[in-house]
Amino acid sequence: MSLAQMTVTAEPEATEQGKRWAGLGRATRLGLGILLPLVLAAGWELAVHLGWSNGRLVPPPSVVFATFVELWRAGELQRHIAVTTGRVAAGFAIGVIAGTFVGAIAGYSALVRRLIDPTMQALRSIPSIAWVPIFILWFGIFEASKITLIAVGVFFPVYLGVMGAIMSVDRKLVEVGRAFRLSPAAMMRRILLPAVLPHYVIAIRSGLGLGWMFVVAAELLGASEGLGFLLVDGQQLGKPAQIVAAIVAFAIIGKISDWIVVIATAPFLRWEDRARGAEA
Repeated sequence: MSLAQMTVTAEPEATEQGKRWAGLGRATRLGLGILLPLVLAAGWELAVHLGWSNGRLVPPPSVVFATFVELWRAGELQRHIAVTTGRVAAGFAIGVIAGTFVGAIAGYSALVRRLIDPTMQALRSIPSIAWVPIFILWFGIFEASKITLIAVGVFFPVYLGVMGAIMSVDRKLVEVGRAFRLSPAAMMRRILLPAVLPHYVIAIRSGLGLGWMFVVAAELLGASEGLGFLLVDGQQLGKPAQIVAAIVAFAIIGKISDWIVVIATAPFLRWEDRARGAEA
């Protein structure tokens, strides 16, 4: 059998395998995603039950779940989640808009990139907690300083992603568009956007993750509400179960927000010819 015949034969098989894998992934994705956390939680619960650990500093899942239920019934958990989510949403929106605008200009113009990128890279290296004192001094201890800090965390991944995506657009694609005499609007819609969007979505997801990390730094100082406040309150009152419950809440809400971004951007990426098993 020739190489061409082998290739033609293998392509339908790979396609069928890809379809079966995609169907299986859609049916079992949630179960597979929570399998590892459930196994780890069950293992720790068993370790405490068998006396291998007293579970005082790292409470077993049953104690953490009971703390969740207690905070939920008291209405505290919902209130703190709502406050933290609102802060992240506001900072995320500001950071994405600013990062997209500055990244697009820096990616398009070599002069602007050489002018501002060294400063941006230096600012990006500053730890999140280092921004807290200056933002409190500038904006006070209220919402403005917290949202600004979150926006800073979101800005840099989006800026880098947009700039890198524009710089990595294949020059040959642009030349093809010019050869077909596409208008600037058509060039943007048919060539530039499809080339940039996958990288842009990844940048947004990275920025969202950093936004959730920066909100902890924002709420550790000068906050009376939010999941970060629950962390500090649990530390000061010696409640490790409350600390772990707040951490788990961060993980769950962060994953849900990332999932929302993936679902919202999926229609814009349907054209991608991804490898088998590459679905998010």
